[in-house]
Amino acid sequence: MKNRISMVALGVRDLNKSIEFYRDGLGLPMLESPPGVAFFNLNGTWLGLSNRDSLAKDSGISPEGNGYSGINLAHNVKTKEEVTEVLDQAVKAGAKLIKTAQDADWGGFHGYFEDPDGHLWEIAYNPFAWVGPED
Repeated sequence: MKNRISMVALGVRDLNKSIEFYRDGLGLPMLESPPGVAFFNLNGTWLGLSNRDSLAKDSGISPEGNGYSGINLAHNVKTKEEVTEVLDQAVKAGAKLIKTAQDADWGGFHGYFEDPDGHLWEIAYNPFAWVGPED
Protein backbone atom coordinates (compact mmCIF):
# COMPACT_ATOMS: atom_id res chain seq x y z
CA MET A 1 0.00 0.00 0.00
CA LYS A 2 2.95 2.24 -0.65
CA ASN A 3 2.19 5.77 -1.89
CA ARG A 4 -1.49 5.52 -1.06
CA ILE A 5 -3.59 7.36 1.47
CA SER A 6 -5.95 5.54 3.78
CA MET A 7 -9.29 7.05 4.68
CA VAL A 8 -11.63 6.41 7.57
CA ALA A 9 -15.22 6.48 6.32
CA LEU A 10 -18.07 7.04 8.77
CA GLY A 11 -21.73 6.49 8.00
CA VAL A 12 -23.81 9.32 9.48
CA ARG A 13 -27.53 9.95 9.84
CA ASP A 14 -27.44 13.71 9.16
CA LEU A 15 -24.56 14.82 6.93
CA ASN A 16 -25.02 18.54 7.60
CA LYS A 17 -25.10 18.03 11.37
CA SER A 18 -21.95 15.89 11.17
CA ILE A 19 -20.18 18.46 8.99
CA GLU A 20 -20.99 21.11 11.60
CA PHE A 21 -19.68 18.86 14.37
CA TYR A 22 -16.35 18.00 12.71
CA ARG A 23 -15.69 21.25 10.82
CA ASP A 24 -17.14 23.89 13.13
CA GLY A 25 -17.12 22.10 16.48
CA LEU A 26 -13.78 20.28 16.30
CA GLY A 27 -12.14 22.56 13.74
CA LEU A 28 -11.09 19.85 11.29
CA PRO A 29 -10.09 21.27 7.90
CA MET A 30 -12.73 20.30 5.32
CA LEU A 31 -11.58 19.50 1.81
CA GLU A 32 -13.53 20.32 -1.32
CA SER A 33 -16.11 17.54 -1.48
CA PRO A 34 -18.74 16.43 -3.99
CA PRO A 35 -22.42 16.53 -2.97
CA GLY A 36 -23.50 13.82 -0.53
CA VAL A 37 -20.11 13.34 1.14
CA ALA A 38 -17.64 15.38 3.16
CA PHE A 39 -13.88 14.90 3.39
CA PHE A 40 -11.56 16.22 6.09
CA ASN A 41 -7.77 16.26 6.13
CA LEU A 42 -6.43 14.46 9.21
CA ASN A 43 -2.74 15.13 8.60
CA GLY A 44 -1.75 11.94 6.82
CA THR A 45 -5.16 10.43 6.21
CA TRP A 46 -8.69 11.57 5.48
CA LEU A 47 -11.98 11.34 7.32
CA GLY A 48 -14.92 10.77 4.99
CA LEU A 49 -18.55 11.25 5.99
CA SER A 50 -21.38 9.68 4.00
CA ASN A 51 -25.02 8.94 4.58
CA ARG A 52 -25.17 5.78 6.74
CA ASP A 53 -27.75 4.02 4.56
CA SER A 54 -25.82 4.79 1.35
CA LEU A 55 -22.52 3.60 2.82
CA ALA A 56 -24.14 0.41 4.11
CA LYS A 57 -25.75 -0.24 0.71
CA ASP A 58 -22.38 0.30 -1.00
CA SER A 59 -20.80 -2.35 1.24
CA GLY A 60 -23.75 -4.74 0.97
CA ILE A 61 -24.40 -4.73 4.74
CA SER A 62 -27.59 -3.74 6.57
CA PRO A 63 -27.46 -0.22 8.08
CA GLU A 64 -29.29 -1.52 11.17
CA GLY A 65 -27.25 -2.26 14.26
CA ASN A 66 -26.42 -0.96 17.69
CA GLY A 67 -24.08 -1.48 20.59
CA TYR A 68 -20.31 -1.56 20.44
CA SER A 69 -19.11 -1.80 16.85
CA GLY A 70 -15.61 -3.00 17.70
CA ILE A 71 -14.04 0.17 16.32
CA ASN A 72 -12.57 3.11 18.22
CA LEU A 73 -11.07 6.06 16.41
CA ALA A 74 -8.08 7.60 18.16
CA HIS A 75 -6.65 11.11 18.16
CA ASN A 76 -3.26 11.59 19.79
CA VAL A 77 -2.17 14.87 21.37
CA LYS A 78 1.12 16.08 22.84
CA THR A 79 0.08 16.76 26.47
CA LYS A 80 -2.33 15.62 29.17
CA GLU A 81 -3.85 19.10 29.15
CA GLU A 82 -4.69 18.74 25.45
CA VAL A 83 -6.62 15.54 26.18
CA THR A 84 -8.94 17.49 28.46
CA GLU A 85 -9.14 20.44 26.03
CA VAL A 86 -10.14 18.25 23.07
CA LEU A 87 -12.71 16.33 25.13
CA ASP A 88 -14.22 19.64 26.32
CA GLN A 89 -14.25 20.97 22.74
CA ALA A 90 -16.03 17.84 21.50
CA VAL A 91 -18.68 18.02 24.23
CA LYS A 92 -19.32 21.70 23.48
CA ALA A 93 -19.76 20.73 19.82
CA GLY A 94 -22.41 18.12 20.68
CA ALA A 95 -20.48 14.98 21.60
CA LYS A 96 -21.36 12.78 24.56
CA LEU A 97 -18.56 12.29 27.09
CA ILE A 98 -18.07 8.54 27.58
CA LYS A 99 -14.92 8.43 29.73
CA THR A 100 -13.44 11.45 31.48
CA ALA A 101 -9.76 12.29 31.00
CA GLN A 102 -7.77 9.96 33.26
CA ASP A 103 -4.65 7.85 33.58
CA ALA A 104 -4.75 4.83 31.26
CA ASP A 105 -3.84 1.25 32.20
CA TRP A 106 -1.09 1.34 29.56
CA GLY A 107 0.64 4.32 31.22
CA GLY A 108 -0.72 7.21 29.19
CA PHE A 109 -3.59 9.62 29.75
CA HIS A 110 -6.86 9.44 27.82
CA GLY A 111 -10.63 9.84 27.62
CA TYR A 112 -13.44 8.98 25.20
CA PHE A 113 -16.30 10.79 23.53
CA GLU A 114 -19.08 9.63 21.24
CA ASP A 115 -19.84 11.76 18.18
CA PRO A 116 -23.47 12.57 17.22
CA ASP A 117 -23.74 9.24 15.36
CA GLY A 118 -22.31 7.09 18.16
CA HIS A 119 -18.77 6.70 16.77
CA LEU A 120 -16.26 6.40 19.63
CA TRP A 121 -13.17 8.61 19.69
CA GLU A 122 -10.31 8.13 22.12
CA ILE A 123 -8.28 11.25 22.84
CA ALA A 124 -4.88 10.15 24.14
CA TYR A 125 -1.50 11.37 25.33
CA ASN A 126 1.26 8.75 25.04
CA PRO A 127 4.31 9.72 27.15
CA PHE A 128 6.38 6.90 25.68
CA ALA A 129 6.27 7.79 21.99
CA TRP A 130 4.81 10.61 19.90
CA VAL A 131 2.29 9.25 17.44
CA GLY A 132 1.91 11.98 14.88
CA PRO A 133 3.64 14.13 12.31
CA GLU A 134 6.83 15.97 13.09
CA ASP A 135 6.34 19.68 13.80
